[in-house]
Amino acid sequence: MTAPTAHRPRTTRWLLRLHRPAVYGFAALVIVVAALQIALAGPLADAAAEGWRQYDACGTGLCTYDQAAILRYKDWYNYATYVLDLLPFLVATWAGAALTGRELESGTALLSWTQGISPVRWLTVRLAVPALAVATGTGLLFWLHHRAWAAGRGRIDTAKQWDDLFTFHANGPTAAALALAGLAAGALAGLLWRRTLPALITGALITAGVAGLAQQLMPHLWPTVTNVTTLKQGGVGSGIVVEQGLVAKSGGHLPLPQCSTSAACDAAFAKASGYYTSYHPYSHYWPLQLTTSALILAVTALLVLGCFLALRRLTGALRTTRHVVPADKATLVGTGAPA
Repeated sequence: MTAPTAHRPRTTRWLLRLHRPAVYGFAALVIVVAALQIALAGPLADAAAEGWRQYDACGTGLCTYDQAAILRYKDWYNYATYVLDLLPFLVATWAGAALTGRELESGTALLSWTQGISPVRWLTVRLAVPALAVATGTGLLFWLHHRAWAAGRGRIDTAKQWDDLFTFHANGPTAAALALAGLAAGALAGLLWRRTLPALITGALITAGVAGLAQQLMPHLWPTVTNVTTLKQGGVGSGIVVEQGLVAKSGGHLPLPQCSTSAACDAAFAKASGYYTSYHPYSHYWPLQLTTSALILAVTALLVLGCFLALRRLTGALRTTRHVVPADKATLVGTGAPA
């Protein structure tokens, strides 16, 4: 007869039951925002485009057009965009407050570790299962958002440009990468603080730092295009501008003049023959999205590493505490006296 195998707790099922409200809430959020973006890509975009067609056909005379459809598309598009941009912070606050912080504060994690679940396995499941859900949900939402944005491009005059800050990050994989970074940041904050409220705040702040770093470095992650124009033509139109200045008559580059009088401006422009602009055109959209996502995922990997290092430090401290023998007990044991 073979010895019976020890019962291994089903960690994933336990995790899902413990955080059932968050699972239902995230699923509901994804369903509602996905439905909204499907409507934005279909009937809402069509109605707004028809409203703008009516407006453009008016000319200079008075006429009627469907202004409500135009405003409706604009408002609901902004709502969907803001939800996607705020999602990484929602994930970070939940991960810090509930996923690790509250479990450590209430002792649920310690109880799990005494029920045959190793601390490493406990943390691995708490990172892997939410990461799968977050990546799937945000991946679907940013794809639908890009589809909704594309439905209005060239048809709706008030549609956001591709380089708009909020649209850019909601329109591509950087949304999913930032959500994963928020998950890792929140989990790390919970392991460091082991308290709900400080972990919630710290997780959101770390996520904001990652998003800010990505935004600052994003224009420099892909080679720019330089456009030279005359002084009458002005600078470049649509795009992410990285550097702009004047082209000197000698061929060098000059900074844009910061002059307080018209005479000073005339003197500065007299030395120039045109403008130069280093920028990213629309053709750089996907290269910028992919390189920025790769950068965010690299930072996320460092945050995950920090989670496991913080866990090792925490469990090492607990193990040391458990094995400390009080001084009076040690004296009694050493002398053979009854304890």
